[in-house]
Formats: sequence, structure tokens, C-alpha cells
Amino acid sequence: MLSLKEMKEKLEHATGSETWFTELENDTRVGAQKLISSWKRKQQKLLLEKQAHDEKILFDRSFCANELDLVAGVDEAGRGPLAGPVVTAAVILNTQAEELIGLNDSKQLSKIKRNELATIIKNNAISYFIHFQPVEKIDELNIYEATKQSMTESVLHLHKRPSVVLVDAMKLPIDIETHSIIKGDAQSLAIAAASILAKTARDEYMDQLHETFPLYLFNKHAGYGTKEHVEMIKQYGPTEHHRKTFEPIKSILKMR
Repeated sequence: MLSLKEMKEKLEHATGSETWFTELENDTRVGAQKLISSWKRKQQKLLLEKQAHDEKILFDRSFCANELDLVAGVDEAGRGPLAGPVVTAAVILNTQAEELIGLNDSKQLSKIKRNELATIIKNNAISYFIHFQPVEKIDELNIYEATKQSMTESVLHLHKRPSVVLVDAMKLPIDIETHSIIKGDAQSLAIAAASILAKTARDEYMDQLHETFPLYLFNKHAGYGTKEHVEMIKQYGPTEHHRKTFEPIKSILKMR
């Protein structure tokens, strides 16, 4: 009889079709049954992730006229914060992209997991581009137009021209077939991948900004309008990286 440690090691690589698997299932030890139950839950989770992955690929491919068409996903990070750029990303994935099974909307993942996935996406994508739209442009145009312009730049700088562009809730002024998808990062694998790239790039930028302006704790809130952040703006004034047309910064500046 296998020890529980040996059983755990075997189950780490088991598929359930092995000749010895039934013997493990019939092991009446409490510890053995817990290991089997844990393995089955893990397999169920992996199955659901694979099904969700396949559904997202089918969604992306449903916009293609033929198998050779390239689909670009586009998303943004940082429309709502009081400071920092809005960052957009465009990405063209390989057809099956099995290395991204389990990829979901970046907001639902831990920072460590997002960074791991960003590396995988960059290493395996057919093409990707990340664009940083500066605060000056956001204040000049407004956040909606600045985001649209940034998304357009991301698509136009891809080194492969996509056949179809899927964008998370935005229409772009480009001469490529484009579809605006509501909650696109939950439906499209390409948009979900773009979300990861945009979010991780912006987080890294804000972490670096924290080194220059430690009083504002950009590494903690990424520029969003937390109570603590607003108090720092009131006390020390906005930096050059704050959006002067955003409230409450606009009102704070009027009172200074």
C-alpha cells in the first residue's frame, strides 16, 4: 500500500485513466479519500477552465471569414484614476493559445498571476503593442477620446495587420473591421489578453512613479481616488502626473 505522501506525488501527474487509479480510489483511509477528492476537484476546475477557454476562442473566431484571419483584441487600464496614464494594449494570439487556459479578466486575478500571464502572452503572441497615453493628452482631449486615440495607436503599431479587431466597449476610427464588445474581457480571449498586458504595464509604471513621489503611495492605489490619495493631494497639491480636469483635483486647484 502506498503511503499518503507517495499517493499525493502520483496524483500530481495522474489523468484518471491509469491502471492503478481505481486502487487509489478504493483506498479507505481518510487521508487517501481526501487526496482523491482534492484531485477530482482540481480536475473539474481544469475541465471548466478548458471549456471556458474554448468558448472564448470560438467567440473570437466567429468574427473571422476564414481560418487564416488574424483577430486582435484591444483593452485599456486606467480610465478612472486621478493620476497616471491610461494604458491600452492590442494583441494577436495564436489560434488555440493553449498556454493561456485559465486566463480571465485581469481584475479577477492576483498581481503575481497577472504578471506571469503577461510574460506568457508576450512570449507566445503573434504580435502585441502597448501604448501609454499621457496625462497631458487626457486633460487636453478628455478621457474617452484619449482612450480611443490610444487604442487606435495600439492597433496601428501591431507588426501584423489584423483582419478583425475586437475592442472592449469602444469603437475605433480605423479601416479594419472592428467590433465593440460589451464586457469583452469576459467573452473574448484576445481582449482578456489585452487587458492583462494593459493592466500589468500600468501597474509597473505606477510602481516606478511611486519611487519619485513616495508621499502619494502610487504603488498602493495606482492613482485611483482613494480617501488616502485625495488627502495627499489636498495636503501637498497635485503632481505633474495628476489629471487636472478630474474631480476633485479640479476643485482643489481652484481653492489653492
